[in-house]
Amino acid sequence: MYDCIIVGAGPAGGSAAYHLAKRGRSVLLLEKATLPRYKPCGGGVSPQVAEWFDFDFSPAISLKIDTIRYTWDMEDPVEAKLDSLQPIWMVRRDVFDHFLVKKAQEQGAELKDGTEVTSISFQSDHWQVNTGTDQFHGRYLIAADGAKGLMSRWLGFKDRKRRMGGALEVEADVPIERPDTVHFEFGMVKNGYIWNFPKADGYSIGIGAFRGGESQDFRAILTEYAASFKVDLKETRQHGHPLCLWDGDQVLHTQNALLAGEAACVVDPMTAEGIRPSIFTGVKAAEAIDRAVGGDRNALENYTAIIQQEWGREMAWAQKLAGAFYKVPKIGYKLGIKRPSATQRMAEILAGKVTYGDVANRAIRRLTAGLISG
Repeated sequence: MYDCIIVGAGPAGGSAAYHLAKRGRSVLLLEKATLPRYKPCGGGVSPQVAEWFDFDFSPAISLKIDTIRYTWDMEDPVEAKLDSLQPIWMVRRDVFDHFLVKKAQEQGAELKDGTEVTSISFQSDHWQVNTGTDQFHGRYLIAADGAKGLMSRWLGFKDRKRRMGGALEVEADVPIERPDTVHFEFGMVKNGYIWNFPKADGYSIGIGAFRGGESQDFRAILTEYAASFKVDLKETRQHGHPLCLWDGDQVLHTQNALLAGEAACVVDPMTAEGIRPSIFTGVKAAEAIDRAVGGDRNALENYTAIIQQEWGREMAWAQKLAGAFYKVPKIGYKLGIKRPSATQRMAEILAGKVTYGDVANRAIRRLTAGLISG
């Protein structure tokens, strides 16, 4: 009988496993893929996550970025250097996720990868988790199996708000020209953007739509964009995947179980940032389960309240800002992104130094005024 079974070994599951095991709880981490496994993801990570752990992430970081470059239809470029802030991390998810899991194992967490969960059932006072060959029992359960996972449905979360975005990504192992710079292109795609994140041995290039518009020909758009970096899409493996965006507060707990990561729909609706919020929910889920095992009957309910208060409030502002920006993106680019302070403010948001609420009201007023005058 484990204190907690965690399904999914991504950033949320690995973080929860680490913090629970470090607190002396018995933890089983189940992952259907064999680690390390490839995961399509831009791989940009806020250095803020280091504040939630007591170890050095350097072995899992591919590059550190201090310059951001924006374009509109591949023209009208603007560059900004991050001043007085830690560089943004660029990671490969197979390395980063496995690194977190290994840290959890060092604390005593047990991993069973290559093990797909086929069903779950509540047995009087604990969960039974079934795989193709075994049954495991845990007093508590954390569902961290991502946007496409089945755990939330099996746990009874049938009427959840799930606003999905879509993305298409490629990894290109080619020489990179500017390893200190990330690239964002806004004019070529509706209701989203294209990104190009350098890694130590190539680029991670992707396209996403975050407010509808997934019916666009992502592949054709990305082919044109990638060619500007000497990347031939025909010579790369392409990966499409959904993004489970935050779309309002919702209940994230049920009988002896919690949702974390993309299973909890916490991806930023403005930037599509997913790693930092997933890790945040994993850390908070571990704290809640630890208190529940210790006898706190309100611990799981409080987890929902904490995520709503500490992340949901931010995402409400992010959603307002996204609604204004993606409604008039060309004006948003001119009046928002091209402002000298814009990149610094966004970097401060990613680093946890300021909140969306601190900057959103001013940004929305500028966008609204630009729309009226236009």
